[in-house]
Amino acid sequence: MLAGPAREIARWTIDLTVDPTANVSADVTADLTVDLTVVANRLPVERLRNRWVVSPGGLVAALEPVMHERRAAWVGWPGGSASGLPSMSPRGIRLVPVPLGDDEVRDYYHGMSNGTLWPLFHDRIRLPTFHRHWWHCYQTVNDRFAGLAAQTAGPGGTVWVHDYQLALVPRRLRELRPDVRIGLFLHIPFPSPDLFAQLPWRAELLRGLLGADALGFQTRQDADHFRAAACSLAGAWRTRGGLVHGGRSIRVDALPIGIDTNNIVALARAEKTLEKMAEIRGLLEGRRLFLGVDRMDYTKGIRPRLRAFETLLQRRPDLAEHAVFLQVAVPSREMALNYASTRGEIEQLVGSINGRYARLGRVPVQYQYARLDIDELVAYYRAADIMVVTPPRDGMNLVALEFVTTRVRNLGVLILSEFAGAAQHLRQALLVNPYDVDGVADAYERALDMPESEQRRRMRALRTAAQRQDVHDWARRALDAITAPATGAAA
Repeated sequence: MLAGPAREIARWTIDLTVDPTANVSADVTADLTVDLTVVANRLPVERLRNRWVVSPGGLVAALEPVMHERRAAWVGWPGGSASGLPSMSPRGIRLVPVPLGDDEVRDYYHGMSNGTLWPLFHDRIRLPTFHRHWWHCYQTVNDRFAGLAAQTAGPGGTVWVHDYQLALVPRRLRELRPDVRIGLFLHIPFPSPDLFAQLPWRAELLRGLLGADALGFQTRQDADHFRAAACSLAGAWRTRGGLVHGGRSIRVDALPIGIDTNNIVALARAEKTLEKMAEIRGLLEGRRLFLGVDRMDYTKGIRPRLRAFETLLQRRPDLAEHAVFLQVAVPSREMALNYASTRGEIEQLVGSINGRYARLGRVPVQYQYARLDIDELVAYYRAADIMVVTPPRDGMNLVALEFVTTRVRNLGVLILSEFAGAAQHLRQALLVNPYDVDGVADAYERALDMPESEQRRRMRALRTAAQRQDVHDWARRALDAITAPATGAAA
C-alpha cells in the first residue's frame, strides 16, 4: 500500500526459462553484475490487464530505493505467465521470474504456505492443515527459488530472502553458493515453541532458516521464540549475538519494519487528499467516523470489531444516528476456502447490524470490498475520527503506523490490538484485547468521549513513534546485519 501510482514499464523477451517440473542443478553460473539479490514470493511488478505495472506492496516501496543504489536483482513469481515481463524495473532492478505450475500454486502457495504455515504462525487462529504432498511441493518450489537466486547473485554478493513461503531457501542456497551472504526477514509472527513443535516438518524448516547468516524478526518476542525453537528442535545453541548451528554463527535480531513516513506525510497534506477528505466528511453529515482497513483475512479481527460496534449500539442506540463504522476489506487470496468463508461471515454480520439499527438515511455500518490506491486510502485516514486496528495476531501492522502519520493536526484516536507488533511502539493508542468484545466496545466509547487535549497529547507521541520506524532505515539496518557476522560467546 505504500507505493505511488502504478507505472507502466517496458516489455521484454524473457531470456531465462526453467522447466517448472525440473529441479534446478547445483551447477550454476553467477551473474557478475549483481551484488544484491532479493528473493520473495512475488516479483515487484504485476500484470494489470495487458500491461505490467509496479506492485503497490509495502515491501516494494521499502526495497526499491535501496536496490536502486546497487546492482540489484529481484527473484520471484510473476503471479502467472511471465509473457511480456520487462527485464528491468523502472529503477533498474533486474527481474528474474520463477515459473510455477498450477498444481504448485495450489500445493506450495495456497496449501503449505497459507493452509499450514500461515495459521500455525498466527497462533492457530484457524486450524492448520498438514499434508505431506503440500510439504513435498514446498520443498521443490523452494529449491527452484534457491537455484535461480544462486544463478543470479554475483560472487560474494548479498542475498536477502523474504518471508515464510521461502523458509527453506537459505540452507539450499548456502549449499549452492557458499560464497554469498544470506539473510532472511520474517514479516509475520514466529509462534511459541510449543505451537511450532506441532509442525511435522519442524526440524527441516528450522534447518532451512538456519542456513542464513542473519535472521530478522518483527519483535523481540518473535526472535526469542525462534531461538528457543532452534535450540530445542534443531540442535542450535545460543550466543550473545544469536545462535550457532553447524559450526556457523547466525545473527538473530528484532528489526521492526516501518513505513515511508515522508511520502505518507506529503500525501496527507496534498490538495487532492484534502479535497477527497472534504468530500467524505460531507457525505457523513456530521457523524463520527470509525474506520477499519484490512486485507480480507481471518487474522485481521474484522468480525469481532464489528461485534463490538454492535455491542456499542446496543448500549447507545442513539449512536446509529451519530456515528458510522466504515470497514474497507481489501481482496486477498480469493481462491482459498477459509478466506471465502471469512468474507461471507463478515458480510452477513454487516447485514444483520444494519437490519437492526439502520434508520432512514442512516446506515450504521458501511462496508467496501475493494482495493484502494494510496491517495484514496490516505484521504480516508484523514477523514476518520477513530481508527480501529484489532488483529488477534499480527507481525507489525502498517495500517496503524500509516494512520497516525497522516494525523498532521494531532487529532483522532487509534484503537489498537495489544497482539499486533505495532503495539510495542504505539503505546499511546487505546490498547485492547481483541478477544474481549465488551472491552473493545468500552474503548469505542472512550474514543468517542475523549477530549481534544488528550487526543493531541496521545497523537503527538504516536506520530513521533511512527517516525522512528522509517522503512528505508529498516532496509539499510537489515542489510547491514546480513553483512556483519554474528559475534559473541555462548549465552
